[in-house]
Amino acid sequence: MTVAEIELVAEHRLALQSMLGDDLVLTDMDAMIRYCRDWHGDVTSGAVAVLRPRSTEDVAAAVRACRQLGLAIVPQGGNTGLVLGALPDAPDHQVVLTLERMNRIRKIDAEDFSATVEAGCILWDVKEAISEKGMFFPLALGAQGSCRIGGNVSTNAGGINVLRYGMTRELVLGLEVVLPDGTVFDGLSTLRKDNRGIDLKQLFIGAEGTLGIITAVSVKLTPYPDQVATALLGLASLEDAIGLYRRARRECCDLMSAFEFMPPLAFTLAREAMPDLPIPISDEYPAYVLMEISGSGLVDVDDLMQRFLEGVMSDGMVLDGTIAASQSQARNLWLIREGMNEGQAKRGAHMRSDISVPLSQLASFVHDAEKAIEQELSDCLCVSYGHVGDGNVHLNVLPPGGLSPDERATRIYRSKNVLNAVVDRYHGSISAEHGIGRLKRGDFDARLPETHRRLLTAIKRAIDPDLLMNPGSQLNFQAES
Repeated sequence: MTVAEIELVAEHRLALQSMLGDDLVLTDMDAMIRYCRDWHGDVTSGAVAVLRPRSTEDVAAAVRACRQLGLAIVPQGGNTGLVLGALPDAPDHQVVLTLERMNRIRKIDAEDFSATVEAGCILWDVKEAISEKGMFFPLALGAQGSCRIGGNVSTNAGGINVLRYGMTRELVLGLEVVLPDGTVFDGLSTLRKDNRGIDLKQLFIGAEGTLGIITAVSVKLTPYPDQVATALLGLASLEDAIGLYRRARRECCDLMSAFEFMPPLAFTLAREAMPDLPIPISDEYPAYVLMEISGSGLVDVDDLMQRFLEGVMSDGMVLDGTIAASQSQARNLWLIREGMNEGQAKRGAHMRSDISVPLSQLASFVHDAEKAIEQELSDCLCVSYGHVGDGNVHLNVLPPGGLSPDERATRIYRSKNVLNAVVDRYHGSISAEHGIGRLKRGDFDARLPETHRRLLTAIKRAIDPDLLMNPGSQLNFQAES
């Protein structure tokens, strides 16, 4: 920054402290750094300040102050996103507004099957508080011990239970949002059916903070699934895994809550992250499925899982398998899936993807994409895994060790372009559940039909004409002249 820019940043910091008070404004660089670095530590930025409101009123005051000073706002939940959506990219005129202090559970109503929580609540804390009331909130992510519910809603998070319960969008009943002018949209209804015109809350779900700051959420609950059966299965191919899913979908119906596929490499990566993690099945099969069915009341989930597996193993669809005999064993099976992610991170920066294609084309897409990447980057390693039931595959590419940062970055960039070309051929999506953020903005922009662009621009200009809300995320909107 120039001397003039440095002086202006200092003036803005003093003005924010004067307008909002020292308690809400963080300016110490050492204290700010964790808000300006992405979850994996690959990217570090900066900000004029970090604002830490304690209430909706504080958020509104902060928005009005920033608007008066001409400062843009980057809303942030748990900062666990994978597309740089909550990371500032213009340190001289952006502030981070963290919702971490807004972590009250306002109400859990078991009779209404609903809960209202503030945006800064950690997802796991919400799930635990709800379970104590005998209810269940089904959103489940690998980062659920750190991510916050406002960020989950802002990114329309997916996770392992989408095939039964849907994306976050389908779990939200109402929202409270501070708009770019500092006013508050109070839509915290818990009504299931409300057909009074356009459903305005849907504008903010998945918008990644570009239209306003979500401060509270009303969500729908279900009875707690006190019966859960979890199985890890070995199969001959990904095609067989998809065939198994179709059969499970028919025979287990809506009781199937998760159906994940993994390659043999998953075990190696999980062991690299968690050396003592037990692996209760041979790692010699070409494909693996982690399957879960759950229920409550009069349903016998264990019997259903046993009968289903007896049938598919008798028919040769499944070659080997193990069923968790306890909650701790089930947890260990899921740790293989989570450890695989940690193992990839331990190997350094790599290309992470979040692709969706029609379920009927999932296997052929994975084969074609891996082949294309291997032909272009023969020294890199492909790791494909994901959620069979919703056509979502994470096809990641790990560069070899010993490369310089520039060489690694080049391979990541090339592999992304190769993969996206295959996605385009399959008419898939470059973002199934992670969002766009800043990381995928260029790829999103290049593929955006003109009609879509016109509608998105009209919405942005109508709600945030000064472009103060998370500029640079999703699209580079231009202010009206």
